[in-house]
Amino acid sequence: MPEEQNEQEQRQEGSDERPGGRGMEALKAHVLEHKVDTALWATRALTLLFCISYLIPIFGNPYSSYQKVLMSNAATSALRLHQRIPSVQFSREFFAQLLMEDSAHYLLYSIIFMYTSPLTMVLAPIFLFALLHFASYSLGLLDVAGQNNALGSRFLISLVEYQHRNILRAAAFVEIFLMPLTVVSLFLGRGSLITPFAYYRFLTLRYSSRRNPYNRNMFHELRVTCEYLANKPGTPAFLRNAIFRAIAFVSGLAPAVVVQ
Repeated sequence: MPEEQNEQEQRQEGSDERPGGRGMEALKAHVLEHKVDTALWATRALTLLFCISYLIPIFGNPYSSYQKVLMSNAATSALRLHQRIPSVQFSREFFAQLLMEDSAHYLLYSIIFMYTSPLTMVLAPIFLFALLHFASYSLGLLDVAGQNNALGSRFLISLVEYQHRNILRAAAFVEIFLMPLTVVSLFLGRGSLITPFAYYRFLTLRYSSRRNPYNRNMFHELRVTCEYLANKPGTPAFLRNAIFRAIAFVSGLAPAVVVQ
């Protein structure tokens, strides 16, 4: 789902080229011209709907809604991946390029948690990314339809776009703290043995992402915060040593990244 960077592309995804004129005819022409972008908008709308249905289970089984969130997110990721890499090749170079795409990361994310016990925290990044992209494209659709008087809708959508950096930071924060949660869930019998290892692979891909540095930046911010707490005069020696050992352990697990 989640093609988060370049930010300009992220915020105006699929809505830069618009047919002339305004109104329903222009909207229809826009939809026909941008079928994949419109399909992405629809799958993200379904993702948001299923997330709400999971949190407020008034429309059926929450577990079913949880599965539908992951399936709709997988559909979104697959469509976005098709946009980024339209031709499939069976080569090492192709798969290396595939793993560099953010949408491939979240396709893997959906597969990892598809058959585990529901964890509400798992849905948080999916919801945030879907909300951000849905709002961006909805604003473009309102412009095409000429709904300039829909002030309430435009205000809410613009508010989401205005907070896009905080939304991406929050998603990265959840991505990081899901790692220890998968380990805890394993010991509680709520996950499989493969889940933490598969999720670690996902997290390394997110850390190495060329288009979205938020995960990497959040790791850096957390390290700075922990070092600050450890170096405070009032911090006990045993806690200071534990913090530095934890930092060294996590840093040793981080993949090498070439910043372009």
